[in-house]
Amino acid sequence: MIDSPSGPVLRRLVEAMPKAELHLHLDGSLRIDTALELARTRRVDAPRDWAGMYAALVAPERCADQAELLRAFELPIALMQDAEALERITAELVAAKAADNVRYLEIRWGPRLHIARGLPIAEGIAAVCRGAREAAERTGITVRLICTALRSHEPADNLALAETAARFATEGLTGFDLAGPEAAFPDPLLHRGAFEAARAGGLRITLHAGEWGGAAQVRGALALDPERIAHGPGTVDDAALGQELRARGVPLDLCPTSNVQAGIVASVAEHPLARLHRAGVPVTLSTDDLTVSDVTLSQEFARAVERIGLTLPELWAIDRRALDVAFADEASLQPLREAFDAWASGIPELAATPT
Repeated sequence: MIDSPSGPVLRRLVEAMPKAELHLHLDGSLRIDTALELARTRRVDAPRDWAGMYAALVAPERCADQAELLRAFELPIALMQDAEALERITAELVAAKAADNVRYLEIRWGPRLHIARGLPIAEGIAAVCRGAREAAERTGITVRLICTALRSHEPADNLALAETAARFATEGLTGFDLAGPEAAFPDPLLHRGAFEAARAGGLRITLHAGEWGGAAQVRGALALDPERIAHGPGTVDDAALGQELRARGVPLDLCPTSNVQAGIVASVAEHPLARLHRAGVPVTLSTDDLTVSDVTLSQEFARAVERIGLTLPELWAIDRRALDVAFADEASLQPLREAFDAWASGIPELAATPT
């Protein structure tokens, strides 16, 4: 029996672990240095020193609710209103994730949030696609993109967004999402037309649910027949819902640190990630935001073991599952699965049968 590592050994192991991340927001992942430069060159009212910008971009460890957390995105969105900025920030995020040994990455963003200064939506999408493609080729990471509609936007506008996004399906944009203030706009079915258009255009479907309203919001989201749910930790309170997710094969893309920030759970230690996994509910593990949550995926993985109580085999099973539910084609995913499995075969700590 091999003892599970802890402390520095654990952290080095998860840093070395090949990782897949499915839930990551572009506007929540802006580098501090880049934000300072953009604020200066775009003449945006923002802090001009590093410490001030850090304080402006990183959300509190615990907000009152999701609505308060979403305010942390206002400044980065204001800085991301032209194609050059979007392309650069995307490329920098891919590079940062590659440096953390993330081998497969899905980045999501809301193109309609970046048109305040007149940037056409299609040009903004094209810029993000370019940035992702350039950095992926340079770093060797596999990247796919998810277009996010906003609950607060008009259904007709989101329908047009879905139709435009589908034109980029061959450029690495493979998914369609819905996010935004859930308490103020609780009904995702208002945007059914956008999801139908996205699906007809070949995009795969996910949506945010359960950052407010608990399990009932997750259940309501299932009416749109998503392949994955973003967040939804409150599922742990509804055994029947958990069974339905398991039967339908719909994973929850969980982000413990961000869930604490949004006030969904009281602490990382109390996050239901391990309980959901052990109950057979499919889950994946991501950061949500590199900067707003101030956490790398390696750090999130280590917290899942040290604070939530996952075993290393359980952590590995969750990481590996992400490649089976990712929004990419099999030709891209199969080599990744083989590489992940080859790495794990040489790590005795992962040899135990995962729960």
